[in-house]
Amino acid sequence: MNGQISGIGSKGVDDGEDFSMGVQVINENKEFSEKLPSYLSYHSLLASGFNYHLVAVFGSQSTGKSTLLNYLFGTQFSVMDETARRQTTKGIWMSKAQPGQSQNGKTMADNILVMDVEGTDGRERGEDQDFERKSALFALATSEVMIVNVWEHQVGLYQGANMGLLKTVFEVNLQLFQKNQSTSQRSLLFFVIRDHIGTTPLQGLADTLMADLNRIWGTLSKPQGLENSQITDFFDFEFAALPHKILQGDKFVEETKKLATRFREVEEESAIVSGRKEGDVLGGDRGIFLPSYHRRIPADGLPMYAEGIWTQIVTNKDLDLPSQQELLAQYRCEEISASITASVFDPVVTPFEEKGHQAAKVLEGLGEAIVPARQETLSAFSVEAGRYFKPVFLKKKEELEKKLDGRLKALVILHYQGLHKRAVQEFEDSVTAYLKKAAAASSASEHDFRETVEEAKEAALARFIEEAEPCVIPEQSWSSFKEELAHTESDIDAVASRVRGEEIRRLRLRIERVIKTKLAEPIELEFRKLSGSGTGAGKSDGKKLWDGVWAVFEKISSDGLDRFLSKAQALNASPEENEQAVWKLKKKSWAILKAKIDEELMEGNILMKLRENFEDRFRYDENGVPRVWKPSDDIEGLYARARESTLLLIPLLSKMELSATSKPPPVAEFIGKRPASVIATSDDEDEDVEIDDDLMVILTDAKQVGLQDRFRKMADGIYVEAKRSTISSVSQIPIWFYGLLVVLGWNEFWAVLRSPLYFMFLLLIGAGAYVAHTLNLWGPMVRIGNAMVNQTIEIGREQLRNFVETTKAPSLREEVAVPLQNLTKSGTTDSRKEEEEDW
Repeated sequence: MNGQISGIGSKGVDDGEDFSMGVQVINENKEFSEKLPSYLSYHSLLASGFNYHLVAVFGSQSTGKSTLLNYLFGTQFSVMDETARRQTTKGIWMSKAQPGQSQNGKTMADNILVMDVEGTDGRERGEDQDFERKSALFALATSEVMIVNVWEHQVGLYQGANMGLLKTVFEVNLQLFQKNQSTSQRSLLFFVIRDHIGTTPLQGLADTLMADLNRIWGTLSKPQGLENSQITDFFDFEFAALPHKILQGDKFVEETKKLATRFREVEEESAIVSGRKEGDVLGGDRGIFLPSYHRRIPADGLPMYAEGIWTQIVTNKDLDLPSQQELLAQYRCEEISASITASVFDPVVTPFEEKGHQAAKVLEGLGEAIVPARQETLSAFSVEAGRYFKPVFLKKKEELEKKLDGRLKALVILHYQGLHKRAVQEFEDSVTAYLKKAAAASSASEHDFRETVEEAKEAALARFIEEAEPCVIPEQSWSSFKEELAHTESDIDAVASRVRGEEIRRLRLRIERVIKTKLAEPIELEFRKLSGSGTGAGKSDGKKLWDGVWAVFEKISSDGLDRFLSKAQALNASPEENEQAVWKLKKKSWAILKAKIDEELMEGNILMKLRENFEDRFRYDENGVPRVWKPSDDIEGLYARARESTLLLIPLLSKMELSATSKPPPVAEFIGKRPASVIATSDDEDEDVEIDDDLMVILTDAKQVGLQDRFRKMADGIYVEAKRSTISSVSQIPIWFYGLLVVLGWNEFWAVLRSPLYFMFLLLIGAGAYVAHTLNLWGPMVRIGNAMVNQTIEIGREQLRNFVETTKAPSLREEVAVPLQNLTKSGTTDSRKEEEEDW
């Protein structure tokens, strides 16, 4: 009848089936049913996880297996019609035990799934024992407890007690499912001896059956590594007896109810195992469901697990039972992982991934979102997938964790990089803004740079830590931002050093400009002393020139260095930075002085200074009073003395030497050697300063000779001018000559005065003479006139020379040509012809 049960009833679950009487798991054609998941859903078992038990029955056909299950578990398996002994159970059926069976305070466990396996040795199958073996192996591999239903009178029989079939099942079970004793699953073979009349004690029957089982175990062909194994290494055994169902009906019912309560969980497994090892296999009324019997397959994975076992049995493939659990666990764990990731993790993380595609940037609120999402995803996975094979579950959880962390790591690192970049930029902006503000307030040298840097650094790092801490995952080292924080602090220090260096450089440049400005006027004053500025008291022989210049330089540069060091202290400059800046400042100060000296001693300037010195000595007396030249004055002597005194200045100006030591100033000692912190380059600014005699030479010998020549010519001009002034004073026109001129030219004067044209011409000449006199233009006009006359004379001479050369050339050629013609006509020899040609 079981073959038609699945088609009976009203509307069921999913496909209209009514599963109230069970489901056929495997039909007689060895086909696995697709309705098992629906049946479990019908009884709300899919979500029960490990809270279920699987029991199977094994025995010969028509021995009352279905009847026994119906009485024990309240199922409704079809039973044999006693009027016609024929096969009733085809294939393997499953039904859920009815809850609530209890007796003497003991209650049967919930969610017991009972499999009714087709009986062995049926006439319908005949000699075909393939299905019997496969179904028995399937029941043994999947169930926790396999009830072996045997009649009392069959105990001691080989075929009657199914020992032959058990031998085959044990052997295949070893080959397929028990290759590794350490990882194998134990099962309980629960022998229920039917129609026990008490003639033979139950213990005697149990001993007989155990002896038969040990004997057939010894004859098995065992896999490598299990040659010395015992049957008790893989199975536990218990025995129970039931009275005759027909002859002792009431007692049978009472004993089955009592036996049913033994199908309950047992927590103290060790005590029961110890008792069985001591030979107590009758069990009394103790429970039989031990944790070690459970296959650790969640209820929602049972259909796939069972189907996989059956497929491997049918195809007779070499199978290790844990690998089937792994395959099922892998499939379900991957499915659960993908589902939870898509529903829990992706909605939170994907928006951040879209934001962080480009460069490193700060992802606001990243830590507050991703850490809970990660924890929620892993927790949900643990709840749904934790029921599966634990090694696979742990492995898949680790894979899921790595997958999640791989995505989070990229975001967190991107976030940390953005925080790093922002912290460094904020620090630099803060310090730069403060320096600009201080400079605008003319107090750049007064601010406390150290305090500013520390405050800006502390603020930048505090904000970095504040936004990085939420992203830390305690068990993941990559989420720690210690290394990034240290890198940020290092970069901030580098920026502070750079900003400080730039500020020190700007300070040094300002001090250099101050030194340049302050050096200009004192150095000019020292050189102006050579000319005396027109006063006798200021005249100088030039011997103390370089002493004064060096003293001025030392004072101004020392003041500048002191000012620099006082301002650099406020910038928190390091000793190395101070040493480097002071060295460069000294070197630049010397360059400024050298440039100023070169400017003062340019050829034009030095000639002017020599002329002024000469004129001061020649045109002014010892009291600084200008001389008015008289014919009686010793102009030649004064000229010679002034010229020689001035010429003595040229050697003094040509080389820097201090009067006290007659050596160059100690420039090398003043500047010092290049500090180790200054990187040597090809740039002159970074080179050591080596002072020698050549560096201190301002004017070379050739330049000195040239200056002397030009000065002499310039001095000669001044001397000639002085001599002319004395001549003009000697050759004065007598007064009576003017009276004679008036008398003789009276008519001409009246002619001019009476003629408007002459009178206007006279007025113009007078106005021009007045302007020339007022502007002191008579000298230039005379010189221009002389130059015009001299140029006119020179041009006239050149034209006359050209005229003479052009007029004399033809006569000369004629004079030369006549002798040549005469020599040719007289028949001269070849040698004479050559001489003629040469001549």
